[in-house]
Amino acid sequence: MKVFVDSDVLIWHLRGDARALDLLRTLAATEGTELWTGAMQRAEVLFFARPNELPATRRLLDRFETAPVDRATVDAAATLFQRWHASHGVDEHDALLAASVAKAKGRLVTLNVKHYPMEGLDVARAWEG
Repeated sequence: MKVFVDSDVLIWHLRGDARALDLLRTLAATEGTELWTGAMQRAEVLFFARPNELPATRRLLDRFETAPVDRATVDAAATLFQRWHASHGVDEHDALLAASVAKAKGRLVTLNVKHYPMEGLDVARAWEG
C-alpha cells in the first residue's frame, strides 16, 4: 500500500520528535508499505529548510517517492478545495495531497486530520497527543 506522509510529520521528524521517528520506522518496516509524499509537501519541507538542514532534509526525503502533480490531479484538487476550504480550512497543499492519495488509492498519515474530511479518503492520525 502507498502511504503518504504529510509535511507536518516530516517536519516533526526533522526536529527530532521521537513519535515521528517511531512512526516512520514502523511504516518503513511494514511489509508491502511504500513511503510517499506529495509534491507540495516535499516542496514545503525543502523550501523552508535552513542551509545547514538541507543535507539531512534531502536524506529523509530521498526515502520517499513523490507523487507528481498532473492535470487530472490539479482538477480533482480544485474540486476538493472548493468543497472543503470554507468549512474545514483545506488549503491548496491539502487539496493536492488529498487528490494524490485518492488517485493512488493510498493512505494519508497526518497530524492535521481535520484538513482531510473528504469521503472515502483513507486518513490516519500520525499519533495522539
